[in-house]
Amino acid sequence: MSDQQPAVTVRAIQPGDYQQWLPLWLAYQDFYQVTLSEEISRTTFERFLDAQEPMYSAVAVQGDVVIGFVNLVLHRSTWAVSDFCYLEDLYVAPSIRGSGAGKLLIEWVQAQARERRCGRLYWHTQESNERAQRLYDWVAYKPGVIEYRMEL
Repeated sequence: MSDQQPAVTVRAIQPGDYQQWLPLWLAYQDFYQVTLSEEISRTTFERFLDAQEPMYSAVAVQGDVVIGFVNLVLHRSTWAVSDFCYLEDLYVAPSIRGSGAGKLLIEWVQAQARERRCGRLYWHTQESNERAQRLYDWVAYKPGVIEYRMEL
């Protein structure tokens, strides 16, 4: 018997993934110290499956276990004719981090953006999320943008 773990693969999210996706989604919220309602979580998941929505998701799977996810949103821009691709959420279970799963998820988004001929692929992260930044610095570049928010 081998101690070797099954390879990590990435695929588009499927309706049957909800039960494994939800705990990861909740852990992601905990990391960012936010709590989204059950309605928001359910609606978000349903949007991933709706062909009319410009939101997509993929899961990283090891064997039959969902170990991570990535969510993207396509949107118009005043800076391009084609849509921009925003990688909105990326999460990999702590026990599997460093396995390459995060890079595979980002590459899935990159392939989607290329397929759709997007003018840009971009994302944000917290300044304190140094571990993720090591990955991001490896696969992308920082354009020097600072984000501001205003309460609504």
